[in-house]
Amino acid sequence: MKSPLLALPGAVPAEGHDEGVAAHYGDLFREQRSLAAGDGFVDLSHRGVVTVSGDDRLSWLHLLLTQHVSDLPAGRATEALILSANGHIEHALYLVDDGETVWAHVEPGTRDELIAYLESMKFFYRVEVADRTDYVAVVHLPAGSIAEVPEGVVVRETPHGRDLFLPRDELEAFAGTHGPAAGILAYEALRIESHRPRLGFETDHRTIPHELGWIGSAVHLQKGCYRGQETVARVHNLGKPPRRLVFLHLDGSEVHLPGHGTPIRLAADGAEGRQLGFITSSGRHHELGPIALAMVKRNVPVDAELMAGDTAAAQETVVEP
Repeated sequence: MKSPLLALPGAVPAEGHDEGVAAHYGDLFREQRSLAAGDGFVDLSHRGVVTVSGDDRLSWLHLLLTQHVSDLPAGRATEALILSANGHIEHALYLVDDGETVWAHVEPGTRDELIAYLESMKFFYRVEVADRTDYVAVVHLPAGSIAEVPEGVVVRETPHGRDLFLPRDELEAFAGTHGPAAGILAYEALRIESHRPRLGFETDHRTIPHELGWIGSAVHLQKGCYRGQETVARVHNLGKPPRRLVFLHLDGSEVHLPGHGTPIRLAADGAEGRQLGFITSSGRHHELGPIALAMVKRNVPVDAELMAGDTAAAQETVVEP
C-alpha cells in the first residue's frame, strides 16, 4: 500500500521491507534530530492493523500470546509474541485495548498469516478478528511530543513515543498540521540506538525470545500456558540461549553500511575466520555515526573486536551471555 505522503516535498521512497512509505524527506540527520527532540512524526502506514473485539477478546488473546493480557487495562500499551510449538518467534504484536477493542499493529506482510492463525483459534469464544489496514494507518509521534492527537483516535503510548491508529483518509491532513515528517530511516536509526528488536530483522526461523531481550517486555514468565511456553520456561530456568543480540559501533570511515545478513567474525581472525553471527539491522545515527544490531553466538567474548564483513565493529552487550 503506497502512502499518499510520498507526494510530500523531498520524499524518497523506501525499498524492501518498508516499501510504501518514505525512506527520508531529503535530510536524514535533520529528521533524526527532530524526532530526538520530540518534534514531527513518522509515517508507518505500511504496517498492518488488526483488531480483536468481543467480550472474550482479552481472555482469548491471553491464551495465545506470550504476554499477560487477561486484565490489560484500557489505554495501557503492551507488546506480545506468538511462538511456534518449538518456541520460535512467528509474530510480534504491538497492542492497546480501548475498552471495547484490542488494536494491534504488525510488520508489513505478516497480517494475512496472523489473521489466518487467529481465525483458526476462535472456536467458541466471543471474539471478532478484523483486518483494518485499508482504513487505518499507523503514525508515530516521538517521545516528548506535545502534538495534539485528533479526537477519537486510538493511541498506544510507550516510553519511545505514541503510536496513533489514524483513519487513513485523514493522513494527509494530519501531515499538514503535525510536521515535519521524518522518514523510516530516521525512525530505524533511533530504534537501533535503543536496542529494540524488530521481527524479520533481528529474527530468523529459529530465534527464541531470550536471544533478543524480549523476556519481560513481550514475554511474561508467570502467566498460564501458551504455544511455545515449554521452550521459554526451559531456557529461562535451566540454560542459556544459543545466541545473543549485540549493539555495534561501526567504523565510520566506510562508505557503505554492512546490510542485513553480513557475516560477523572476530577481527583477530580476519576475513577467513569462522562466522560467529550476522548483522540484523544497520543505520547512520546523527550523533553515534554508523551503528548496527547483530546476532552472535553466546560464547563470543563481550570485549572482542569484531568485523562485519570488512567493517571494523566494537560491540556493546544487549543480552548477557
